[in-house]
Amino acid sequence: MKQKLRQYIPESLRSKFNIALLVTAAVLVEGTSAVQYWFAKEGITREVQHRAESELRAKRLEIQNVMNVVEVAVNNMAWTVQQQLSHPDSMLAITQKLIASNEYIVGSAIAFEPYYYKGKGRQFSPYTYQHDGITTCKQLGSDEYDYHSMEWYTSPMVTGHCHWSEPYYDKGGGEMMMATYSVPICDNTGQKVAVFTADLSLNWLSELINAEHFYPSSYNLLLSHSGQIMACPVESLVMRQTIAQATSKEEDTIVNLINRKMLAGESGQATVNKANGEKHYVFYAQMDDETGWSMAVVCSDNDIFSGLRQVVFYLFLLMLLGLCLMGFIILGAANATKRLQKVNAEKERISSELHIASDIQKGMLPKTFPPYPERDDVEIFGSLVSAKEVGGDLYDFFIRDEKLFFCIGDVSGKGVPASLVMAVTRSLFRSVSAHEANPDRIVTIINDSMAQMNESNMFITMFLGVLDLPTGRLRYCNAGHCPPLLIGDSVSIIPVHSNLPVGALPGYKFEGQELPICPQSTIFLYTDGLTEAENTAHEQFGESRIMKESSDLQTHAPQKLIEQMSSAVHSFVGEAEQSDDLTMLAIQYTKSQLDVRLERSLTLQNDIQQVPQLSEWIEEVCEAVGFDAATTMQMNLAMEEAVVNVMSYAYPKGTVGDINILAQANDVRLKFTIIDSGSPFDPTAHQETDTTLSLEERPIGGLGIHLVRQLMDSINYERIEEAVDNNPTYKIGKNVLTLRKKLK
Repeated sequence: MKQKLRQYIPESLRSKFNIALLVTAAVLVEGTSAVQYWFAKEGITREVQHRAESELRAKRLEIQNVMNVVEVAVNNMAWTVQQQLSHPDSMLAITQKLIASNEYIVGSAIAFEPYYYKGKGRQFSPYTYQHDGITTCKQLGSDEYDYHSMEWYTSPMVTGHCHWSEPYYDKGGGEMMMATYSVPICDNTGQKVAVFTADLSLNWLSELINAEHFYPSSYNLLLSHSGQIMACPVESLVMRQTIAQATSKEEDTIVNLINRKMLAGESGQATVNKANGEKHYVFYAQMDDETGWSMAVVCSDNDIFSGLRQVVFYLFLLMLLGLCLMGFIILGAANATKRLQKVNAEKERISSELHIASDIQKGMLPKTFPPYPERDDVEIFGSLVSAKEVGGDLYDFFIRDEKLFFCIGDVSGKGVPASLVMAVTRSLFRSVSAHEANPDRIVTIINDSMAQMNESNMFITMFLGVLDLPTGRLRYCNAGHCPPLLIGDSVSIIPVHSNLPVGALPGYKFEGQELPICPQSTIFLYTDGLTEAENTAHEQFGESRIMKESSDLQTHAPQKLIEQMSSAVHSFVGEAEQSDDLTMLAIQYTKSQLDVRLERSLTLQNDIQQVPQLSEWIEEVCEAVGFDAATTMQMNLAMEEAVVNVMSYAYPKGTVGDINILAQANDVRLKFTIIDSGSPFDPTAHQETDTTLSLEERPIGGLGIHLVRQLMDSINYERIEEAVDNNPTYKIGKNVLTLRKKLK
C-alpha cells in the first residue's frame, strides 16, 4: 500500500497529509480531554451533591429521632400529670422520672396557671434539670422569672397544641442554650391548667451538626425558623446573630436568595462567589416540619476539584507525550485492509456486548457467600455456570420478616433471549415477594405477568420456597422443575405437585405445599443441567448419581455440598462440551434451641381499654430481663402498636375475642408472641414506608408497622391451622405475630 501511495502521491503532499493527520489527532485528543474533564467535573459535582444530601438526610434523621424520643416521652407521661393534678407535691417526682428515663432531656418543668393551687402562690412550677452530670430541683417561677409570658408557656396555652420553642438561653432556669418542647395539660373539665415541658440542650445539637465533614474546609450550618444561627463553626455567631446579619457584607445576591429559601423551609443547592474570588457550593434543606429548623452544607470549590485539576495537568503532559509518539507511529505504521478492520470491529463489538451481558446477568444473582454471616439459623451457597456467554438459569434469595424467600429456575432455550426472560423472572420474584409471603400466590402472579408478554412462547421451570426461620416451616410451590433433595439423617426427594411451568398458560392456578424442616437439614436445589450433563459416550449424570453423592458426604454444609457435586459432575463429563447451564443452590437450616430462662403470659380481650394492662406487664418483663428505661419504652411502643393493630383488624367490629401474649427470653434475645383466633391479618405484608418522602407523596398507612420494625430487631407473621380436639376435620385458624429484641 505504501508503494502505491508513493507512486501516485507527491512527497510534499504526503508530508502535508501526515501533518494534517497529526494536527487532527491533536485536536481530537484535546477535544476528548475537554469532554472528559467536563463529564468528570459533572460526575464529581453529582457525587458531592449526593454526599451532601446524604449528610443532610442523616443529620435530619438523627435530629428527628431525638426530637421524636423527647416528644413520645413527654406525651406518654402527660397522662400521669393529669392523673396527679390533685397531688401538687408529686409533680416534682414526675419531672425527675422524665429526666432519668431519657438521656436527651436536660430539664423538665410542670408550669401551672396563676394561683391554680391557692396554697402554692401565684407561680407554681416544679423544675428539674441536669448540668455537668448534677441533677438539681427547684421552683422555677419567681418575680424575676415570670414564665407566664414566655413562648414555651404561652403558645401551648393559647393554641392547645404541643409546641417546640425557638432556641433561647434559659437565664434563671437551666442556665444553658436550649429548645423546649411543651405539652398543654387539661383537668377533668377540659380546662388548660398547666404546661408540661422537656428541655433539649443545644450543646448536643451543635456537636452533632459540626461532626464528620467530608471535606477539610466544608462546614455545616443550622438555623431556626426565624433565621437565628443555632450551630456553626464560629462559636461567636451561635445564638448571637441571625443569618442575615452574619452575611450582610456578602456582595453576591445569591446569598440573600439562599437565606430566604432556607427560612421558607425549601430545599436546594446554589453556588456562591466570594469577594476574594473563592467559590463555594451550598446545599440546604429543612430539618423538621414542626420546628422549621433548616441546615446547610457548605463546600469549597478548591476542596472538591483540586484533585481533578491535578489529574488533568498530568493527563495533559501524558497527552503531549502521546502526540509525539503518535507522530512517529503515523510515519512508520502500515494500514490494514478495510475489510479486515470491519470484520475485527464487528467481532469485537459482538464479543464485548456478550461479555457485558454476561456481567450484567451475573451481577443480578447473589454472589457474596456467606450472604448472612450475622445469622446463626441458615447457611446458603449457590453456583451458576452458563453453557454460553449468557444463559437462562437463575437462582435468588433474600430474607424478609424472618422468612427466607428463595427460588431456582430454568428458562427454555439458551443465549440472549433466555437471559432476557431470566432477568425479567428474577425481577418479578423480588418485586412480588416484597409484599407477598405465599409461594403459590407468588408463582401465580409471576406466571400471569410472564404469560402476558410471552410472544416468543418461552417458559420457565421454577421451584419457589418460603422458609420460616423461627419454626422451620417450609412452604413451597413447584412449577415443572426438578424436585429438590432434603438431606439430613437420610437423603429424600421433596414431594412436589405437577404444576405447569411459569409463562405457559395465563390464569393457571398453582398448588402450594408445606413441609417441616428439621434443624441441620439441607435443601439442595438444581436445574436439569446437572441431571442431563453428558459425557463423551452421551451418558447422563442422572438423579441416582446425585443421590449417591449427597449420601456419601460427611457434612451437609452448603458450600461443601455444591463443591463436591461440581467435582463429581466435572469428573463424569470429562472432555465433553457443556451443553446446558448448570445451577445449584443449597440451603442449610442451622437453628439451635437455647434454654428459656424467662417465660410469662398475658391474655387480653380485643378492647382498647385493656392496653394499660399490657404496658404494666411489659414493664415487668423488661425489668426481669434487665432492659433500661429507654429500651422498655421502645418495647412498650412496639407492643402497643402491634396489639392495637390486632384488636382493630383481626376481629370484626362488634365481636369479642382473646389475644394471648407470651414473653420468652433466653441468653440471647427476648421474644414476644401475639396469638389471636381472628380473621387472617398479616401486618408485615405492607411494604416498608419511605420516611424520606413528603406527607403528600407518602402512601396512606404503614407507619405503625414501620415503627415496630424500627424498634424491634425482627418481626414475623404466620397463619397456622390447629385441629380442634385432635380432629383434623375441624380446624381453627390463628394469627401468630412474633417480635424479637436482642438482650444487651
